[in-house]
Amino acid sequence: MSQQEATTDVQSETAAPVVPATDAPAGEAATERRPRRGERGGDRGGRRPRRGGAGRPERTRPEFDQKIISIRRVTRVMAGGRRFSFSVAMVVGDKKGKVGVGIGKAGDTQLAIDKAVRDAKKNMIIIPMNKDSHIPHDVHTKYASSEVMIMPAPGRGLVAGSSVRTVLELAGVKDVTAKIFSRSKNKLNNARAAVEALKLLKKSK
Repeated sequence: MSQQEATTDVQSETAAPVVPATDAPAGEAATERRPRRGERGGDRGGRRPRRGGAGRPERTRPEFDQKIISIRRVTRVMAGGRRFSFSVAMVVGDKKGKVGVGIGKAGDTQLAIDKAVRDAKKNMIIIPMNKDSHIPHDVHTKYASSEVMIMPAPGRGLVAGSSVRTVLELAGVKDVTAKIFSRSKNKLNNARAAVEALKLLKKSK
């Protein structure tokens, strides 16, 4: 082998490898920029649309407000074992002079609540009040073992306790003082005593 051929072999071994040509300029594939968070989905304008923003209907306010004053789990012992049911006492009112007390019993809590609401609406009364939501005079009544007295008290606000306060709040009565004379802790009887007392109100002339 001649000296010229040996030199040619050495140069061919040390030469840089041939890189195939591509359409993209050199280094662009390695430095390809990932889209930023705000740039995803160019047609969105950089923000995600709210879920159900445009087509969501406004929630309608219910006609009557309601509040549970008592909920009990009742157990019956049968031949096959114990059976459980729920008893719910509820006050329903529109805060404009209408109020009612109802009770519902069922094996499911929600079903018992629905029954109590229907019963309260069926036994609803209308309270005679003036334009300031004040009652015309004192009333005093007794229902079962509960004894309640309700008196107008202008400027004092609503002063009452137990379930009597709930009845007066949902009825919309303002500036009254209520007193429970009995020692009964039965919230259902106290609420019904308050309703019976409000039934005794007469329209002022």
